Amino acid sequence: MEGLEEVTSKNSIKTVFLLTLLTGLFLLVGMLLGGRQGLVFAFVLALGMNFFSYWYSDKIALMMTGAREVGWEDAPELHQIVEQLAQQSRIPKPRVYIIDTPAANAFATGRDPKHAAVAVTTGIMSILNRDELAGVIAHELAHIKNRDTLIQTIVATIAGAIMFLADMARWGFIFGGYGRSDDREEGVNPLGALLVIIVAPIAAVLVQLAISRSREYAADEGAAKLTGRPLDLASALQKLEASVAMHPMRVSPAASHLFIVQPLRGADLASLFSTHPPVAKRVARLYQIAQQMHGPSFAFS
Repeated sequence: MEGLEEVTSKNSIKTVFLLTLLTGLFLLVGMLLGGRQGLVFAFVLALGMNFFSYWYSDKIALMMTGAREVGWEDAPELHQIVEQLAQQSRIPKPRVYIIDTPAANAFATGRDPKHAAVAVTTGIMSILNRDELAGVIAHELAHIKNRDTLIQTIVATIAGAIMFLADMARWGFIFGGYGRSDDREEGVNPLGALLVIIVAPIAAVLVQLAISRSREYAADEGAAKLTGRPLDLASALQKLEASVAMHPMRVSPAASHLFIVQPLRGADLASLFSTHPPVAKRVARLYQIAQQMHGPSFAFS
């Protein structure tokens, strides 16, 4: 069985590879649509979008989900858990937010550990015990420590830019913008533009989902190492999945990848296009981690 460090290293390598693949896809889209000028336009667009999302992604995410910041006096137990686990993780304590909804879920956001926030729903605090809630918070702090929140922002930005360019290409076809022009040395390849319209958005989404799933597994492992109690997180994930089936969140699909479990009803999404790995597989991995921590003779109740 692979060690935790080896698994985490493989996940990091996979993330770098997929980010490189997504960036290459974005530059290819620019070249197919506009040659060198298209490449420059794509590059400038990416810089602008990444700059904006880098500085304001946390505010946008918190606003989109209706989260409100709470002080120690409003949620003392939650603050205590966050502070204790942040100290163990050796990162600054994130700001604490609550979302008023019966749906049980949580997410983290922020460009780095010094500018991070953790948000939980009122629903999650009502169905999890303290140890399970600590497992969830540890998962979110692992995202912050690994800078997954920044990675997901960059990925979402590049994928969104690819879809924006594909939409431009579609309108170009509708209005005849990709016909042959004798006045230009470097015209747009109609076949390339067609590939951008059909293939590029699907490829971008699949790469985005692959990165998101990889980081969820890594955060689960990080939480298990931090608390030393992987089965508490496994129990929490199972409760959260059951809660989502009864109380799906009213949240934009653009923000669904932030949460610890898919906030939208599973039946409404094809599993292929889910931003999260199946909870059953995450639970199985956590059971393997527990067995690895406690030895091969460890028995599950």
